[in-house]
Amino acid sequence: MSKSNRVGAFFGGMLVGSAFGTIIGLLVAPRSGRETRQLLKKSAQALPELAEDLSTSVQLQADRLSESAQRNWEDTLTRLKEAISAGIEASQQEASASPQNHELSPNSSPSDRHL
Repeated sequence: MSKSNRVGAFFGGMLVGSAFGTIIGLLVAPRSGRETRQLLKKSAQALPELAEDLSTSVQLQADRLSESAQRNWEDTLTRLKEAISAGIEASQQEASASPQNHELSPNSSPSDRHL
């Protein structure tokens, strides 16, 4: 599971757990039925705002993770390009420094001919 999925699952679980905890707490609390129903109604009315806040928070975290992944990818790509360039340059220097390495000596094996 990716990190952003775990963050979203965590916040989703927190939201559901908070809702259930609130409901159970209200039902067990020593209040009259009318007071409990009014409190439940207020809590239910607050849930959309809580869900919106949670959604915004998760979106901000996902954006940060996306930006971080993009930076990491760009850094990796730059290092890879540099490594390829260094490899090409080293092989060109090797080839120009010793052109006789490419010729076959009389003692070379058939597998050397493929190099």
